Amino acid sequence: MDFRQLAEQNFTRLKANPYPGRGLVIGRDTDPQQWLLVYWIMGRSTNSRNRRFVAESGVLRTEPVDPSKVSDPRLIIYEAMLELPGLHMVSNGDQTRTLFEHLQAGRTLEAALATREREPDAPNFTPRISGLLDLRGPDPEPVLSILKASPLDPSRTDRFHYRPALPVPGCGYGLTTYLGDGDPLPSFRGDPTLLPLAGGGTQVLETYWQALNPDYRVSLAVKQVDAASGASTLLIRNQY
Repeated sequence: MDFRQLAEQNFTRLKANPYPGRGLVIGRDTDPQQWLLVYWIMGRSTNSRNRRFVAESGVLRTEPVDPSKVSDPRLIIYEAMLELPGLHMVSNGDQTRTLFEHLQAGRTLEAALATREREPDAPNFTPRISGLLDLRGPDPEPVLSILKASPLDPSRTDRFHYRPALPVPGCGYGLTTYLGDGDPLPSFRGDPTLLPLAGGGTQVLETYWQALNPDYRVSLAVKQVDAASGASTLLIRNQY
């Protein structure tokens, strides 16, 4: 099967998923020099839905729409994308800052996330999903990670890190926090999913926004990165 066909099939399954939760994708546009990082948030509770994305100087963060309605900011207010020279980070929580500090000190994504656990939101124990685009070497390198509650003992964390080969142009690797809706929510399982990334940042933003369940979607961002110059642009879409 053609890789782009596989990516489209996976995207069809993503569209059919009523609640993938938070998700990220890292890959290449149809122009192989243009890289894209996609990140979205969804929410079922009033606390989760009371937020939006703000983009400032290469930083993507969440903020409350109505601060008076925030019941617990710990897992919903954070920096979702940060960058260092040649390094672009994305995650679904405050581990983005952990990545930034460790990479700035010359350490690795794996070392950074060794200091973190899955989220403490029992009974869901939401996975921490993280991604890194490393442009410092001769070839760009995408890195992805998921920290999940162990099915043997949810007080412990299973750690999965992925350093896949370069995706073909127009495709990227994705992770979501959940397989679908439920109570408790079923955590993502398996390797990163090959997904389509074609048409430029604006088109990708629209394509993924329309794919998310409108009853739960909250915010979506696409970061465009030029592999040669390192220049980046952040595009966002907010429900509120």
